[in-house]
Amino acid sequence: MTLTVDMNDETKTLKEEQKQWVVRLLNHAADVLDLKGPIDCSVTFVNNPRIQDINREYRGINRPTDVISFALEEMAEGEVPILPEDGEPRVLGDIIVSLEKAAEQADAYGHSFERELGFLVVHGLLHLLGYDHATPAEEKVMFGLQEKILSSYGLSRD
Repeated sequence: MTLTVDMNDETKTLKEEQKQWVVRLLNHAADVLDLKGPIDCSVTFVNNPRIQDINREYRGINRPTDVISFALEEMAEGEVPILPEDGEPRVLGDIIVSLEKAAEQADAYGHSFERELGFLVVHGLLHLLGYDHATPAEEKVMFGLQEKILSSYGLSRD
């Protein structure tokens, strides 16, 4: 499996080591999830005003949030699926994370910024793969996978 991550830090605040750390975490998650073949996704880091604009435009919620995912394989009724041609990578979609919100939540939850950032990125990846937490049963599965991925990467809850 090869996971290619197109990363964009609109905030210009992440260090190169942090960006590479995120790529390694996403590759670890893909390994844990046993994803096959070449896969692409994008991760964009933004500030609270930017993610609030996105949240308002696409979800109708006028406040900042921590992470938003736009899955290319998720289809609304009547839409045609976007499937890769033979030999082309599977394109999962886009993960958008507010670094401000990640820092706020890390402080509020009493754990490291890395733990919170890791949680949000993995959470976004799972949404791209079709996982959700709308029901208690879905939440148990999704949050269980998140914890498995984060713990095996050394990001246990502090």
